[in-house]
Parts: sequence; C-alpha cells; structure tokens
Amino acid sequence: MGEYCPSGSCDRRYVKQVFDNLHGSISLDPFALQFVDTEEFQRLRDLKQLGLTYLVYPGAVHTRFEHSLGVYSLAGKSINNLKTYQGEELGIDHVDMQTVKLAGLLHDIGHGPFSHLFEHEFLPRVDPGSSWSHEKMSVLLLDSIVDKHAIDIENDYLKMVKDMITVSSEPASTKSANEKHFLYDIVANGRNGIDVDKFDYIGRDCRACGLGCNFQYWRLMEGMRVMGDEICYPAKDYLSIHKLFSTRADLHRTVYTHAKVKAVDLMLVDALIEANDYLGISLHAHDPEDFWKLDDTIIKSIETAPNNELDKAKEIIQRIRRRELYKFCNQYSVPKDKLEHFQNITAQDIVCSQKSSEVLLKEEDVAVSNVKIDLTRGKDNPLESIKFFKDFGCDEKFPITDDRVSHLLPAYNEDRIVRVYAKKPELVDVVSEAFENLQMRMYGEKTQVHETPKKKRIRSN
Repeated sequence: MGEYCPSGSCDRRYVKQVFDNLHGSISLDPFALQFVDTEEFQRLRDLKQLGLTYLVYPGAVHTRFEHSLGVYSLAGKSINNLKTYQGEELGIDHVDMQTVKLAGLLHDIGHGPFSHLFEHEFLPRVDPGSSWSHEKMSVLLLDSIVDKHAIDIENDYLKMVKDMITVSSEPASTKSANEKHFLYDIVANGRNGIDVDKFDYIGRDCRACGLGCNFQYWRLMEGMRVMGDEICYPAKDYLSIHKLFSTRADLHRTVYTHAKVKAVDLMLVDALIEANDYLGISLHAHDPEDFWKLDDTIIKSIETAPNNELDKAKEIIQRIRRRELYKFCNQYSVPKDKLEHFQNITAQDIVCSQKSSEVLLKEEDVAVSNVKIDLTRGKDNPLESIKFFKDFGCDEKFPITDDRVSHLLPAYNEDRIVRVYAKKPELVDVVSEAFENLQMRMYGEKTQVHETPKKKRIRSN
C-alpha cells in the first residue's frame, strides 16, 4: 500500500516533518502526503475548528487542517504502542498501522463550513429529517480523492479506512467486517468514546481558548492494552478517563455553547438560510465534487454577491461584525426529574407564552438554543462501558461502577439548558417575560438562575 512504503519502511527523503504547537514534530509518510497534498485536504486550512468562536475567544483561530494532522500523529503513536507490546500476539501489520493513521488524517475532511454548525444547525433547518453527517461525507470525499488523484490503495484497505471513520456514528457497520475490532476503537470510538480524536481536540481547543487542561492523554495511550479484541485500560487510570469526559463537558459549557458563541451561531445560521436559495449551499452537501469547494469563505461570497435578495443575509453578517448580536435574555437548566421527557423548546413556545404586552411577539423575533451537555453517553456514565484490568500480569477485564470510583463524582451525567434570545434589543423585556411565563406553565416556578439584568430590559418606544 503506497508508492514509497510497500513494505512498511520509508525513504527519509520522502518523509515530511511538520511542527505542531501541541504535539511537536509530526512525520508525514509518503503515502499520507498523497492525500495531504490534494486540494480537497488543503481545503481544511479554510475551516476553523470552532467556527466563529474566535469572536468570543480570540485565540480560537485554529483549523481542521492542524487538528487532522494531530489526530494522524496520535493515531500513529497509539497503534505503534500496541504493536510494540502486543504486535505479535495481535497480528498487527504494516497495513493495520497505515489504515489507522489514514483514518486519523481523513476523519474530518467531510466537515462543512463552520464545522458542526453546518451539520447540526444549518442543514436540519433547510433539510429536515436529513441523515447527512460529516462522517458520511468524509467517506464520499475519500472515494472521490482516490479516483480523482489516482491514489494506489487496495479496495479492502480503503474500506477499512472508511469504516474506521464512520464507526462512531454507525458502530454496527464493522461488527463482521474485520477480526481486529480493536483497530476501530482508536480514531473514532463508537464503543466507549475514548479515542485520539478527543485527545487532540480537547488539548488543542483548551490551549487556543486560553483554558487550563490537566487531562493527560499520554497516560491512556501508554497504558492501553487489547484484551478480548477490546482496548482496555489500567484500573489506576479511571480518574484520568473521567477527566477526559469531564474536560470535554467543561469545554461544551464554557466554550462551544457559551451564550455569546451561540448568539453568533444563531445569527450565522439565519444568514446562511437567507442565502441558501441563491447560493445553493445545501445542494452542495450531496455531491462531493461540489462540497469540497465549500468552506468558511462563504461569508465573503454572501457579502460580495450582487443579488439584492441577499440584502438580509448581508445585514445579519454586518451585525455580527459590528458585534450587534442577538440579545441573550435568560436561560434555565431543565430540572433533573424532567430530563427524561424533555422536548426541545421552540420560538413558537415562547411566543405562545406571551400573556399581555404592548408589543405582539412573532416567531421571527425570537431565537432559542437548546443545549445538551453530557459525558458522551447521555444520562449514562461512560465509565461503565469501559473495561479495565488490574495490572499487566492480570488477564481479567472488568468495568468500574460509580460507587467504586468516587462519591464526589456527579450523580447525573447530563445537563439540558434552554437559552432564549431576542433578535431585536428593544424586545428583550417582552421575550424575557414570555420565557418566564413558559417556565411557570411547565414547572410551576421560574427555574432560571437569575433575573434578566435591568439594563437589558429596554422597552420599545
């Protein structure tokens, strides 16, 4: 497999060294370079990892390009550790190592503009019920790259790479595909959520946003061991694993779903929807040959479009640039006993909760963000799906239940937060009152943490 590494050894003349600010020097082998040097992969330089989060956290300007190189590096280190200690036992060969590294390199090539916003916020609004995912698009783009650039890779190996990319969203797809199921736990782990994708983005996002991160991924990489075709970890590292999931949850709470970050996201989605008919943004999502040309520069395309129909989209983008964001009214956390049956709150719910006012609210006046924060397994504790071993001389694997970990860990593993925004500053007071009415109707009390500040309660003239 590969032009220069047919037997697993590489001529150093064809190896490229890239210095990464998180992992240090990364060695790109000649086969990986065939993919990196394509225009489809280079597009990742124009996809910011965290979308427009940099408007709130100025340092968050890192891209999917550097993240993909980081995951490639960590995937290589992980499979190399397993080969060093269990290579003969597990039958790990050069093909296994190459496919795992390629999966790490290419797992995110299917992301759309502004990353998760495109997939989880924009497409569901313009194409309800769609099963589109960036993993599926990554697979389509991978096929397109191999064909277009005539990359020499056997079909069986290509299928392994694609299965490793989709396994987190379609974990059943590899059950009968390969006897070495543990290989599919390295890049995107659909079995228990511990994977090198998280190792990279957690450290990279914390650093970019200026946040501390005391999760040490290298402990898990060095201690991992395959038992019964499943990657297991030393029992002494259970708190390190919990730290992985809790740090991810903290990032969701303080960065990814920050109130102002979500205000920007809601505005950008409105702008993309306004521009969709003219630019055909959603149509590009189904054809890899068109899709790879979409990136974050689509904002420039909207701003420079001559069509008068895009005036509203242009106005929204200009408001974002001037920091005239949708006004955050308030938020509440869904009570613990209501989590199981919670339904997302809509703008219509807020409007229908308005009792009396000089101003009659319309749905287009209100924006709602329904935030879900968990430890990757919803209300379940992810530690219970992970297998541990006592020490390297022991062949027994076992789970660790909550009560054996720590009595200080949370009793609940999921938060649901509802945030409501007024699209016009003069409507903050009216929207806040309707939001409070909704809480009283649903729960019999106001569950928000605090009242809307008086300075934000600006009544219309």
